[in-house]
Amino acid sequence: MALGIRELLDLPTWRAFDIDDAGRILAGHDASGSIQLVELGTDGSATPLTALPGACSGRYLPGERAVVVVHDDGGNERAQLSLLRLDPLPAAAAGLDGLEPLVRDPRFIHNLFAVAPGKIVYGTNRRNGVDFDVVVRTLADGAETVVFDQGGMLSEVEVAPNGRDCAFTRDGTAAVSDQLFLSDAQGVRAITGAAEPARHSTFFWDADGRSFVVSSDRDREYIAVLRYDVAAGTWTEVVAEPERNVTGFLSPDGTTLLAVVNDGGFARLSLRDARTGALRHRLELPEEGCTGLYPLPDPKWSADSRYAVISFTGPVTPGDILRVDVVEGTVQQVTDSAAALAGASLARPELHAVPTPDGELVPCFVYRHPEPADPGLAASAVLMIHGGPEAQAVPAFNPLLQALAAQGHTILVPNVRGSDGYGRRWVSLDDVRLRLDSVADMAALHAYLPKLGVDQERAALYGGSYGGYMVLAGVAFQPELWAAAVDVVGISSLVTFLRNTSAYRRASREREYGSLEHDLEFLEQASPLRCIDEVRAPLFVIHGANDPRVPLSEAEQLVAAVRANDVPCELLVYPDEGHGLAKRANRLDAYPRALEFLARHLSAAARAQG
Repeated sequence: MALGIRELLDLPTWRAFDIDDAGRILAGHDASGSIQLVELGTDGSATPLTALPGACSGRYLPGERAVVVVHDDGGNERAQLSLLRLDPLPAAAAGLDGLEPLVRDPRFIHNLFAVAPGKIVYGTNRRNGVDFDVVVRTLADGAETVVFDQGGMLSEVEVAPNGRDCAFTRDGTAAVSDQLFLSDAQGVRAITGAAEPARHSTFFWDADGRSFVVSSDRDREYIAVLRYDVAAGTWTEVVAEPERNVTGFLSPDGTTLLAVVNDGGFARLSLRDARTGALRHRLELPEEGCTGLYPLPDPKWSADSRYAVISFTGPVTPGDILRVDVVEGTVQQVTDSAAALAGASLARPELHAVPTPDGELVPCFVYRHPEPADPGLAASAVLMIHGGPEAQAVPAFNPLLQALAAQGHTILVPNVRGSDGYGRRWVSLDDVRLRLDSVADMAALHAYLPKLGVDQERAALYGGSYGGYMVLAGVAFQPELWAAAVDVVGISSLVTFLRNTSAYRRASREREYGSLEHDLEFLEQASPLRCIDEVRAPLFVIHGANDPRVPLSEAEQLVAAVRANDVPCELLVYPDEGHGLAKRANRLDAYPRALEFLARHLSAAARAQG
């Protein structure tokens, strides 16, 4: 039995945001149509906590029965911070008027970085709308201390056990890099150089506050778990894998490391000694899938270091919460999102390595449904290109992918050059003036289609955000290859995108794409809008009116240009969405129409009619 897109979109998903001292789990659940907070009790109870207009997230406040709630307005990504008290538990899920304002100013962004007893640490761009400052706020009296205000876009902040020192990162000057800082009694100092090509994430202080664990590719090709000794200023390796990224999550008592290995997008989990890296337990997941990878929340530890909770998804698991028992070395599945899939047939991925003319191999997941519904779509293909670009397509549940496969399309989900997860060399192969090399990878994928039994004249592109740029670049620079395309919040011109994106994002994106000051000619050359007269493929365009990353104007100028050339183009704009479709109601409107669009243009009958 194959499920339709509406049935697939109605499948609820779970994710784990936190676990408190008593073992209660702060969960995200989207049964209402967007991610809302739910508390899962140790007795199996589920208590809805929020009923906000849009998606939200949160963290428990240590030592108190309260949650710090992170929310925005219509997907505008201007995060606001509020407090929800849980003693007693609310009789009904709280709306905005049921939350206590904590840090609110809708003109600016307030990203929650860390929670500590009586304190929160957040980043805000309220000083000038561009640069992010690190602020420690004492909740009892509202007193705030700015611990960093030297400019830049901040990624992560973690506070030491003394409640004062913190380690944090801001964007470096090299593409796909950040600079590591330490703030302590001596002031703020840089630990790594601004131009150093390295990433640092998932900070965890040791219990004595003398060192911290960080996942980094400093001085190496792949991310490993490293320890930095603050007093000595030295680095030591804790866990590393050959040709795989490893991310580590340190327990509060500093004894145990939850290690997540990225094996081509599949997660391999283990518990290890935090000092030596020695293996204690390998952890079995419900199926081959992923966890600890964006956009899933990071694993969280209980205060006593006995349990960790993780968010999990797989090709046939919409999204669940798992609890790791450190003592037993076991994994318990707390929720069961796949229960509604009993008896349903779904597509599972095959892994292919697609050769390119210059000798590279593009990792690619290929999905084919065991019971395709429409014989007229046999031998058609849809390439789904991920965003980022420094991101990774992983074997996660995707209702749109499953619906496309169920119709009869062969689905290719590649990690073209510039994708994360395959070492620093691969993620850097599309930087600035190498941008069009990643576009060329799509031509290599098109050339590979006959090996999959696909008709090359019946291939389409689908992508969102940077993936939307890739879609538009494909139909503009390779017009003879693609029969149709779906662009979701995509970039039509790198020049206008950089000029019009949120000011706080511009410098960060210029590291990857090139700067308006130094690379304008190339940015124009690499922009799909430059070759818009070459586009022949029908387009289906989706955008959120509140998108702060890729402004709506990118879609509007694209649609105007292709329609002026009499190219068929459909445009859907959602007034209550930002960078993508977060609300189920909007997905239920847009995705069936996108499916119908692709089926119409890729069917054997349509191609036969010319």
